[in-house]
Amino acid sequence: METLQTTDSLLADSLLAAIAPAEGAPGREILDPATGETVGTAPEHTVADLEAAVATAKAAQPGWAGLGHEARSQALLAAADAVEAHAEELARLLSREQGKPLNGPNARFEVGACAAWLRATAATVLEPETVVEADGSKAVLQYRPLGVVGAIGPWNWPMMITVWQVAPALRMGNTVVVKPSEYTPLSVLALVRVLNEALPDGVLQVVSGGREVGAGLSSHPGIAKVMFTGSTATGKAIIRSSADTVKRLTLELGGNDAGIVLPDADPAAIAEGLFWGAFINTGQTCAALKRLYVHEDIYDAVCAALTAYAKDVPMGVGLDEANVLGPLQNRAQYEIVASLVQAAKDAGARVLLGGDPDEDDPGHFYPTTLVADIDNANPLVASEQFGPALPIVRYSTIDEAVEMANGVEVGLGASVWSADPAAAREVANRLESGTVWINNHGAVNPMAPFGGAKQSGYGLEFGVEGLKALGQPQVIHG
Repeated sequence: METLQTTDSLLADSLLAAIAPAEGAPGREILDPATGETVGTAPEHTVADLEAAVATAKAAQPGWAGLGHEARSQALLAAADAVEAHAEELARLLSREQGKPLNGPNARFEVGACAAWLRATAATVLEPETVVEADGSKAVLQYRPLGVVGAIGPWNWPMMITVWQVAPALRMGNTVVVKPSEYTPLSVLALVRVLNEALPDGVLQVVSGGREVGAGLSSHPGIAKVMFTGSTATGKAIIRSSADTVKRLTLELGGNDAGIVLPDADPAAIAEGLFWGAFINTGQTCAALKRLYVHEDIYDAVCAALTAYAKDVPMGVGLDEANVLGPLQNRAQYEIVASLVQAAKDAGARVLLGGDPDEDDPGHFYPTTLVADIDNANPLVASEQFGPALPIVRYSTIDEAVEMANGVEVGLGASVWSADPAAAREVANRLESGTVWINNHGAVNPMAPFGGAKQSGYGLEFGVEGLKALGQPQVIHG
């Protein structure tokens, strides 16, 4: 095993060297959020680099579109093969830059999901649809490429969400310019380099830079559509900056997902699912469970079962094979989580686990934290904490739980936990969110459409609907 790890580390270092800025070009040092050590140097691209990338993508687009669905699908399958060939070095780089451990639903899982999504997108069928055929009239609905798509990704799942954006855009005959988060550019630069081993020149470009590059992408007249995953505030800025060019948009924005535990649920049976629904990627997931509402009859039992499970889940440096929870990716997010937990403590909420970070730790580690007996209006409940802290709110009636769950401006996901699936579905139908899971939270499938309600954004990703969102609908009569 030691020989394998050493080899993979060398390969990861080789990948870092390949994506480093050219000698004399501007760059930015990226630090490991678990240790504070240097991971590598990311190129600091400019608006001029963005212009060049858009021009290259635009020039490559007609030829790429002309290949047809079958050839483009084969290219995506070859790209999936390339990801799998580089899987371990990509996972190790992701772990060092983002902080997530190699094991569990983390770095190796994320890289594997990249390959799986590429294959699923390649296999998804989108045929022209006859929408009228009567009295000698016929109308056929088909989808044409849009042109160049801008893909702006987040820092929490940087590789996987990039593929969620890139794969359907390419499959539909568009070319793509990717703008990674300033916090995790190395992972995305490395992924794009690997994907381009299998793709034709020019169809997939990446520009690593600051906010001015992102703003330039969202307002660029050569970009036909922007796909963005990130905060609601940034999504609103993209809407404004894209208005003059009337861009198509797919926006997957912030969430503050609620889970409702019905009184017939078995606390011991659901504890593990509740934990991973909330703490996957150390809570740094848009569609993670961030507010848990538990009926008063089983409130104490659920708190005890969840605490018993959570206390034994190891957190630490991601390259340690034993760990499955890691640090927060950046100090700004750490401070948000710490301040929200402190607000809960100051208000008299009961801390069941955690809430006591080691301020001398060089990494951005915040301990797994469970908070009970907390008011629904407390900031830890009302705000999206985006970290390893879960508030648990007591309720008396289903109507009360639904009202509290729906009482926020966002609606990405939600879940209902019950021994009775029919009763759970009745509650699920009352929740204002784009996705509702029953006895699960956060599981996604490449064939199931995914998107938000309210201020969690608009547009759908995944499956046939996701492909349609990356095409221009055209109806031909006759």
